[in-house]
Amino acid sequence: MNKLSNSLAAADVAHSFHPYTNARAHEQNGPMVMVKGDGVRVHDSQGNEYIEGMAGLWSVAVGFSEKRLGAAAAKQFEALPYYQTFAHKANEPQIRLAEKLAEMTPEGLNHVFFTNSGSEANDTVIKMVWFMNNALGRPQKKKFLSRKKAYHGITIASGSLTGLAGNHNDFDLPFLPVVHLTTPHHWREGRDGESEEAFTDRLIAEAEEVIEREGADTIAAFIGEPVMGAGGVFPPPEGYWEKMVALCRKHDILVVSDEVINGFGRTGARWGCEKYGFTPDILVTSKQLTSSYLPLSAIVFNDTVYDAIADNTAKLGTFGHGFTTSGHPIACAVALENIAIIEERDLMGNAARLSAPFQEGLAAFADNPIVGEVRGTGLIAGIEMVADKGSKRSFSKAGAVPAQVAKFAQAEGLIARNVYETIALCPPLIVTEDDVQEIVSRMGRALERTAEWVKAEGLA
Repeated sequence: MNKLSNSLAAADVAHSFHPYTNARAHEQNGPMVMVKGDGVRVHDSQGNEYIEGMAGLWSVAVGFSEKRLGAAAAKQFEALPYYQTFAHKANEPQIRLAEKLAEMTPEGLNHVFFTNSGSEANDTVIKMVWFMNNALGRPQKKKFLSRKKAYHGITIASGSLTGLAGNHNDFDLPFLPVVHLTTPHHWREGRDGESEEAFTDRLIAEAEEVIEREGADTIAAFIGEPVMGAGGVFPPPEGYWEKMVALCRKHDILVVSDEVINGFGRTGARWGCEKYGFTPDILVTSKQLTSSYLPLSAIVFNDTVYDAIADNTAKLGTFGHGFTTSGHPIACAVALENIAIIEERDLMGNAARLSAPFQEGLAAFADNPIVGEVRGTGLIAGIEMVADKGSKRSFSKAGAVPAQVAKFAQAEGLIARNVYETIALCPPLIVTEDDVQEIVSRMGRALERTAEWVKAEGLA
């Protein structure tokens, strides 16, 4: 390690407190300091190159060196670097981006509210839905339905919608009225001999029982990721979304599609909701909206939600919610250019075309003795580790084996992410077929090394 990286690492350990990190372990191990991006690859301060198999955090569509985004930011910086959008103020990039999102989301989603992250967006969705139901004289209709292992953010509100113990432990969450339904993961949650269709019917029956128990007049909305991401990558079982949306419509429960990971082609379709054939009342997007070059998120919603909220703003004189940087002109300008690149280069089509080699390449790892299931769609996948294939029993030390896979993958020049008992992959949308083959090859070597490590450690 050179003197500069030594200095940076020491300063980081001394002063930076990292998210999703064991702080004491960080004191001992220090950071990996990234210094350069080049397409789907990134470079650390020691000169090592990696394929970024997670697109950062499920988010960099156009890769790590797209100069057009920098140029768009610089141009807007010179013209108008910042302005707020409170009290009838607007800027051209914010207006154009709202228009573009209304145009490219499913029919009927015509209104856009900008925030800065997926967490802020889902936090805002809760407030919007509560504001709406108060306006409609339904003050009791405030509960949310979510799922176990769902990820919807980490604020007090959005973190309550999230269904992961690691995001709740010692944070006193859930704090809000939310019911978490069974994870729609047939391989893990299905009963012996239960088909996907039968599993779906059981999940819908569970949801209907919850609605009956809680009272439909108390439940405001159901929120879900079309393909669940950070909880372990779970594509839905057969018929799930069609039946869940029908149930919500039957009981006057809003449907919120969390597309923070799914959006802009990640699943092989433009939006996850379009892939699974439903139109939500509210759609949330972030991450690939700007390829995470700048923080930005958007809530896109239909006329029914808008009209109830708008009428109440007329009654109260305002919508008393917003952020200093809502609709930030530079972030919106970058998003517009990012979307233009995605469309010009047909990156959504690229994800669909490369889905087969990506998914089929990874599926071959099902024969590895420590792999229980390989699952995914488009350019997102998860490989779940097990101690015993027959019983699907996980390793006794939670998360230890996927963490080792991630370490070996890194040593092989591939950034992957361990999430609970799963190793996840979600490469930039600009990947080529050669990149996909290299990702599969490096992950294969990492899994082989991990299987040997498990045997040597006596964990099998």
